[in-house]
Amino acid sequence: MQLLYRFLAGGLIVSLFAAIGSVVKPKSFAGLFGAAPSVALATLGLTILADGKLYAAQEARSMIGGAIAFFFYASAVKWLIFRFKFHAISASIFAMAVWLAFAIGIWFFVLR
Repeated sequence: MQLLYRFLAGGLIVSLFAAIGSVVKPKSFAGLFGAAPSVALATLGLTILADGKLYAAQEARSMIGGAIAFFFYASAVKWLIFRFKFHAISASIFAMAVWLAFAIGIWFFVLR
């Protein structure tokens, strides 16, 4: 029964965000709505049902920390590409150190 609920809730939320993404201009933003926000909300909803609100709150804090670390990773990639003319793959690989540093720092100083 829980598997059926996961399927229905996840599919509904992902479909809702995909529909929102299809009406947003420019179309390059459509992928943002179909990916992380919808999966995160579906996961949190299922976590609340399975493990309770306190555990889901802890998971949400971790998601926020991950989003902050990803922001700095994406900023580093952009900076490496525009400032130093790195290729996308090289910038992505080098910027992983930035992501790791921020992810560990956020975990160590905030989430632990």
